[in-house]
Amino acid sequence: MRRVLLLSAVVLTALLLQTTVFADLTLLGARPELMYLLAISFAILEGPSSGAVAGFVGGMAQDFFMNEPKGITALTLTLLGYAVGLVRQYIVSPSPVLPVVLVATGTFVGVLFNRVVAFLLGQLDTSWAYLLRAAALSALYNAILTPLLFPLLRRAAEGSRSRRIVRW
Repeated sequence: MRRVLLLSAVVLTALLLQTTVFADLTLLGARPELMYLLAISFAILEGPSSGAVAGFVGGMAQDFFMNEPKGITALTLTLLGYAVGLVRQYIVSPSPVLPVVLVATGTFVGVLFNRVVAFLLGQLDTSWAYLLRAAALSALYNAILTPLLFPLLRRAAEGSRSRRIVRW
């Protein structure tokens, strides 16, 4: 139950921040993608299944709240969370730069994948040059935010884990 409440609170907070505070704070015309940051962070911290669940919940919430075509962001974030969780299992470096690199790379690839799916469904209305620039700037923006938000997400994830006492 704690995990469900945590995920709901984190997704709602990220969605509210993205639509209010960060909607006006743009970096050369690009805005951060907090749902991407959230899904990738949970994938790094908890593994592929938690990354996929966080991605799906965050993606569906963003699709409905932002009035976007339903399911494109959820599909993107589910696959992204799962893939980053799988990749993270094979990286043994305890480097503090690792989350920043994974978030930046994941955001760039995720935004591109999202727009390719939108293109295939007839929803893309921008040029490919603009798309590449926006994906790179969103990745940079998320990389800048990662050192600030990743420790908070780690603390929240660790605090929500079950602490059952096993008695023999």
